[in-house]
Amino acid sequence: MGSEKSKILVFGGRGYLGKYMVKASVSMGHPTYVYVRPVDPSKLQLHREFESMGVTIFQGELDEEEKMVAAVKQVDVVISTLAVPQHLEQFKIIHAIKQAPNIKRFVPSEFGNEVDRVSGLPPFQALMENKKRIRRETESAGIPFTYVSANSFAAYFVDFLLHPHQTLQHVSIYGNGDAKAVLNFEEDVAAYTIKASVDPRTCNRVIIYRPPGNIVSQLDLISSWEKKTGTTLQRTHISEQDIIKLSESLPFPENIPVAILHNIFIKGDQMSFELNANDLEASELYPEYKYTSVDKLLDICLVNPPKSKLAAFA
Repeated sequence: MGSEKSKILVFGGRGYLGKYMVKASVSMGHPTYVYVRPVDPSKLQLHREFESMGVTIFQGELDEEEKMVAAVKQVDVVISTLAVPQHLEQFKIIHAIKQAPNIKRFVPSEFGNEVDRVSGLPPFQALMENKKRIRRETESAGIPFTYVSANSFAAYFVDFLLHPHQTLQHVSIYGNGDAKAVLNFEEDVAAYTIKASVDPRTCNRVIIYRPPGNIVSQLDLISSWEKKTGTTLQRTHISEQDIIKLSESLPFPENIPVAILHNIFIKGDQMSFELNANDLEASELYPEYKYTSVDKLLDICLVNPPKSKLAAFA
């Protein structure tokens, strides 16, 4: 598959990561397809943009099995970017793929921690368990797969932590701020995923996105931002104990974001294990691709911060 232009179908192509995935696929010359719900007025502009890019659009619901099977039978690769509330809906995608022996690769919707190697507070652990269920079902079905551990979305967390759209003098720090995380720009996550989805080396493997220029702590991030803006931010530390209490007391789904913050920025799970010779790391697999480092993203934020996005957990 490596040099071929595979036909790629994206589920959730109008979502936050999905739109980047579609554009990356088109830019790399792959015939690109999306399976989306019938268009609503709020998505009409993106729908037209996809059409202008030559994207083939299948409209249907995840419950419409015949439509899904018909779409899947026309492609080589299936990539799911469905949001957290829809993760278990991927059982329906797997069922459709089982009826389409032409599929050479399935990339389920993960794009976060390497769920088979880390653990979290109960609200976050439940989310990761759902991802594990999709992994195990994919494997038991005998579907060729690539699991993507993209760690954290850089534009999302830079906006959440630094609020570059606003002129603020205050910043919150979770824990002591020293734990290292991996913040990858969303466009790069999409580009690496398209490359991996047609790469024989990543078939039936996990690929981890850990470029050296994207490994930062909260304190690293804040210090860099202060230097670039010429400001000194007032810092308030939120203790690990307070975060744990919030994860236990807040109702679902409000308890999920604080559990994620604990895992990434206090526990430091994304850098809690060493990569060995058997691991696949994206920036090493694709050294020709020039990723956007966190430092470069902060430079972009000085001029034109990427649009922020609220995450949906229910």
